[in-house]
Amino acid sequence: MLANPLHLRLLDTCSIEILDDVFNSIDGDLVGVVGDSWVLKPDPVSITWYSIRGVEQELYPKIVEALVRDVEGLYSSSIETTSSYFYGKLVARAARFALIAEEVGYFDVIPKVFERNCRAVAGWNIDPVWGRKYRGHAYSLMADFMTLGKGYNSKNTRFRCFDLWKLHSWAGGLTEFADGRNQESTSEAVNVYYSAALLELAYGDAHLVAVGSLLTSLEIHASQTWWHVKEGDTIYAKDFTNENRVVGVLWANKRHSGLWFAPAEWRECRLGIQVLPLLPVTEVLFSDVEFVRQLVKWTLPVLAREGVGEGWKRFVYALEGVYEKDVSLEQIRSLSGYDDGNSLSNLLWWIFSRGDGGGGGTDGHSWLLSLKVRPFWSLYWLLTYCCH
Repeated sequence: MLANPLHLRLLDTCSIEILDDVFNSIDGDLVGVVGDSWVLKPDPVSITWYSIRGVEQELYPKIVEALVRDVEGLYSSSIETTSSYFYGKLVARAARFALIAEEVGYFDVIPKVFERNCRAVAGWNIDPVWGRKYRGHAYSLMADFMTLGKGYNSKNTRFRCFDLWKLHSWAGGLTEFADGRNQESTSEAVNVYYSAALLELAYGDAHLVAVGSLLTSLEIHASQTWWHVKEGDTIYAKDFTNENRVVGVLWANKRHSGLWFAPAEWRECRLGIQVLPLLPVTEVLFSDVEFVRQLVKWTLPVLAREGVGEGWKRFVYALEGVYEKDVSLEQIRSLSGYDDGNSLSNLLWWIFSRGDGGGGGTDGHSWLLSLKVRPFWSLYWLLTYCCH
């Protein structure tokens, strides 16, 4: 068989022979591989409810201060949309407050978030009582895109969006396009499998946790291979690599710098659509600090353009916080607008967990908290928003 660049990064070469011949393709050089079977070894992904490195304890009060204001703001606004995508983002924003509050040990706001979000979900004719009683409802959402194709959910298509050769998802479905299938937001694809793994952690479904974690890892590897364009990369033509640090829409037959909703010049949107939503798994997706520097440096000049949305700016500054926390924090505090799935609490949580190893955080097993405490609607928003 022919192996693409991602296969070669993950292949266990002990029982195969890699040939010298190279075949050019839009996905990079393909090489022949001879053997009876392939074994791919992707890096494991820590599926956790909280930040992987942990929030610096001395900065808890600043996050708590933002949480109090953000949660109070939930009662001065209403969710008035018939869009599953934007509804998911708004409920997402609120759900994050509960999880951040748990991480920093400030539990006072959690009942308020529960009450507000349960009302929002009920407004969509979904029963506000979550937990084991409604396991089937939650699993039906997950099975639509991540079913194993056997047992009680066998009527759903097996791994409906995921390409088992390219090792990433496609968003186009059955719609015909001149350039084949396409995928724009890799971060949403990463988060939908991450959300499925969280759902299964909550229910103690170890097998599906492993599947969700595996697909999350593969989606991240694919994003870093084909969407993240590093300086000096040779997968794409030199002129494309020189002009781009991130792909807008990846098509089966072409690579496009523009987005469905924005031209190529709007680099802040290209960066943002590959980052949102900003969650614990984002740390893994953007684990290459040198690439993050390149991406932010490439994007920052366009922020001076008239009309750049403050919500998009915040994603740029959030990534800047990976290597320059103080500068990032100053930039974030200077803005007033947010993406409708983001908040000051979430941004401070992100910036204050960018330490060199972290202190006062979790050990990666925070999912063992009681099922009664875990906010199940936080899983609901992830599933509805990310698989939209």
